[in-house]
Amino acid sequence: MSEGAPPEPAPAEDLRTTEVDLGGLVNVLATHLYSTPLVALRELVQNAHDSHTRRLLEDPDGDHRPLIRVRGDATRRTVSIEDTGAGLTEPEIHSYLATVGTGYTRMLRDLTGNQELIGAFGLGFLSAFSVADEVAVTTTSHREPHLGHRYRSRGGEQYQVDPVAARPRPGTVVELTLKAEHAHLADEDALRDVLGRYCVLLPIPVYVGDDEQPVNNVEVPWRHSVPGDQHAARMRFATAFGRRFEPLTAFPVHPAESGTESGTGGGTGGGAGGGAEGGTDAIGLLWVQDGGTYGSSDNRDLAVYLRGMLLAEDARDLLPSWAGFIGGVVESSRLTPTASREDLQRDDHYRALQRALTDAIVDGLYETARLRPAAWRRILTRHGQDLLGAALCDERLFTLLADDVPVPTSQGDLTAGALRAAGGGAVHVALGSGGGFEEMLYRAMRVPIARGDRYAVLPFLRRYAQLRGCRLVELGSEHGDRELFRDPERPLPAGEAAWLAGALADEGEQLVPARFDPPGLPLVLVPDREAELKARIEDDQADARIPSAALRLARAFTARTDGEVRARLYLNLSCPAVLDLLAAYRAGHTGSATAAGLLRSLKVIMAAASAGSTGASGGDLTAALSGVGTAVSALTAAVPAGLSAVPDTLDALPDEA
Repeated sequence: MSEGAPPEPAPAEDLRTTEVDLGGLVNVLATHLYSTPLVALRELVQNAHDSHTRRLLEDPDGDHRPLIRVRGDATRRTVSIEDTGAGLTEPEIHSYLATVGTGYTRMLRDLTGNQELIGAFGLGFLSAFSVADEVAVTTTSHREPHLGHRYRSRGGEQYQVDPVAARPRPGTVVELTLKAEHAHLADEDALRDVLGRYCVLLPIPVYVGDDEQPVNNVEVPWRHSVPGDQHAARMRFATAFGRRFEPLTAFPVHPAESGTESGTGGGTGGGAGGGAEGGTDAIGLLWVQDGGTYGSSDNRDLAVYLRGMLLAEDARDLLPSWAGFIGGVVESSRLTPTASREDLQRDDHYRALQRALTDAIVDGLYETARLRPAAWRRILTRHGQDLLGAALCDERLFTLLADDVPVPTSQGDLTAGALRAAGGGAVHVALGSGGGFEEMLYRAMRVPIARGDRYAVLPFLRRYAQLRGCRLVELGSEHGDRELFRDPERPLPAGEAAWLAGALADEGEQLVPARFDPPGLPLVLVPDREAELKARIEDDQADARIPSAALRLARAFTARTDGEVRARLYLNLSCPAVLDLLAAYRAGHTGSATAAGLLRSLKVIMAAASAGSTGASGGDLTAALSGVGTAVSALTAAVPAGLSAVPDTLDALPDEA
């Protein structure tokens, strides 16, 4: 045989049959294929639904009133699922009920093309053995209405089929004798809760116990033409289904054919998700939840139904990562389930649905802003922080939100437009939370300062300033501080600058002579917020402490700084006290060093007193307090000696000091 050629087939007499431990296989499939015992209820109700669909296909003119009834008996520890569907003949019991991997439903769907049939793998019945010690199936086929059969099995490995009296009407009852650890499933209140979610979209009524109203007696707005206000019908459904949070507004998901473009009111078409490539048949409803979110908080809540039966209860990955405030329900027949039917395969249909849902959210927000201003205001108030980040992820959303979304500021939440107007055409943003002299300066400016330390605020305002062509003043950065701290009229001589730096600045602080208002303020210590942020995100534990979305934004922002200068100490050369201090130093007065020490102590005390400050000065508060007393004593003792310049300097210190 040449190298690389396939091996020759073995002679027929050498072939052997693989041995299968059926008991072990059933145990693995029944116990480990499904993540929760509740899936057994879904699978058996799903089989009952398919039995009705089969009967309608085989006997379309027959007298058939479809219903499914589930009963629980806590005393006997049993759950039964009854249907009035097609039933089974004895050969069908052996061929389909008792043969792993063979499903009549799948075969019938392949033959007829009927997409209402749900089953796919021939494994659903095995789920019964994950919760039950014994399973009994009593059935009468509509083809043989005079015959009845009962299947019994313990564990699924062995079974027996016995003749019994025919049921009054064709159909099937599956009775589970529950394992002790699953006895709670026999509680009918629990059954109502579970089946009310699993079966809400099934077209066949599902009853629990002796209830006269089915658990799926819910008006599905995208299936029926509802009289009156369509939006009100959507809100009723969202309120009934979205149990965690109140819906603020609801909007539809429509099928998107291949190549269709988003109908966004913004008309940009250039954002992420702008049009679903490769269509989707998905239809359903999305809503904005009144749930607390901040930054990358994730309250996404999406349920996916396959042909009317719940497939995935938490399919949040189908929603965009920025949509932490969205809940919803969609159904589709194109999605492909995994074998457990509790998850979806990540194929082309899955990705097409992702794009279609992104478009539906953007379109829905545009519709809400245009048609429902009260709901839009509530959304902006409740989810402003999330929407700031969302606007950075999708150009269409930025166009919608740029002038509406609230930004946290020193004067409460304001829009970027209001910030711009109050700032005289410039948008001011603090890279930190303020504090100390820095906070005093912001108050003196009497303009609102955006909180740049909050999630997505800084990149949003940078994008806004670029879009609107206005100045952005980033307080706490070297560039932004130049907007506030003007250059001195004449630069200080190198010797004086060095003396002041040694007398006033601590390690990591850079002394910057400047002029600023108010003139009574001698100096301002402004931490370098970029350096602070860089230190935090480069910490080994940053990934655990900081949400991933915020961490990515922060790292992109701090890449431009080396972090060596932790704070800048701006010395106000417009302040009379500072001018007197310099005059005393030039005259060689011994009190100049004492007066400089007093200013240094003042700096440390103000920095320490601020809850928002990180203590970038590194100064010792106890030493600073002692220094104040020492300076006062020294200056007081100097008065009799006739050092008039020193008292003048003290008189010139502002009242705030």
